[in-house]
Amino acid sequence: MSNKITSIIQASIDVKKSILADPELVAKIQTVADKVAEAFKSGGRVYFCGNGGSAADAQHLAAEFTGRFYHDREPLPAEALHCNTSFLTAVANDYSYDQIYERAIKAQGRKGDVLFGISTSGNSKNIILAQLEAQKRGMTVISFTGATGGKMKDSCDYLFNVPSTDTPRIQESHILIGHIICQLVEEIMMA
Repeated sequence: MSNKITSIIQASIDVKKSILADPELVAKIQTVADKVAEAFKSGGRVYFCGNGGSAADAQHLAAEFTGRFYHDREPLPAEALHCNTSFLTAVANDYSYDQIYERAIKAQGRKGDVLFGISTSGNSKNIILAQLEAQKRGMTVISFTGATGGKMKDSCDYLFNVPSTDTPRIQESHILIGHIICQLVEEIMMA
């Protein structure tokens, strides 16, 4: 059993080493942190969307902005779009589940805002539709996906396609990248 455990830990480390060895991906983290900070400084908001574990990651990262990360500071306006269950269930029932995030962006998204779409496959239709709507509105769109980027790669400004096809390893790396962005944004906002 310990061999299984150590192999899982090693697999997680290997994916992170691949990210670390990709200078373009590392540089993109700083670029996205700068874009998010710019949005906040201009009065914009940051939205997150995902399904399942990716919804949990969306909520987690939004909370890092609205709460705090390392430092006591003013809250930053960020929201995970699935948290309003009345809205979510009404839209899913009256329209379709595919439209839940698209309609939320139609209601709330403004030019200069930021949308993070999170999907390990990169093929979640509800996130693709939200990203397309966000692009129409002049929002910056950031996708967190697995290795291929899926269909989401065609509807974003910045793609973080984690070099893995293993869902848990992808999600672990999404939260790593997200945490780094949160830390960098907080430091920019406090400078």
